[in-house]
Amino acid sequence: MTSDAACSPNACCSLRVLVVEDDPEVLEASLEALELLGHWATGVRSAEGALDRFLEGAFDVLMADIGLPALSGLELAGKLQARCGLPIIFATASQVPERPIAGSVWLCKPFGLDQLSDALRQVAGLRAAASASMPVPVPTLPSPQQAQPTWQRA
Repeated sequence: MTSDAACSPNACCSLRVLVVEDDPEVLEASLEALELLGHWATGVRSAEGALDRFLEGAFDVLMADIGLPALSGLELAGKLQARCGLPIIFATASQVPERPIAGSVWLCKPFGLDQLSDALRQVAGLRAAASASMPVPVPTLPSPQQAQPTWQRA
């Protein structure tokens, strides 16, 4: 996978995408489109399924429909963004909200490969901006005692 440093909004890197869509045909088409664009994707048919499947750090992007049964895509996005600030692509036929939702991109259904690619590029830009604003951890070197192979320790 390409590192975040090499990802720019103009050069979309390979992303790990969790797709949440209740329509099985749209879910399958979305997964195929993401793979055609060079991304890794898996999908679930409900927000509850997404919460069960979600592991922090396992996905780069959430792509969700808004009109999901039970828990909506907006509610799911709120829960995941509160946990880890995950960027979101709302793939929906619903109208774009008057006030943008932070950390999200709106993708109107039906969409083609070009529109999906543009949305992914925008999300890569959101990820790059978020990682640029976070402090980079400085690795600590092991002490000479810790660096010795186990069989040499006294």
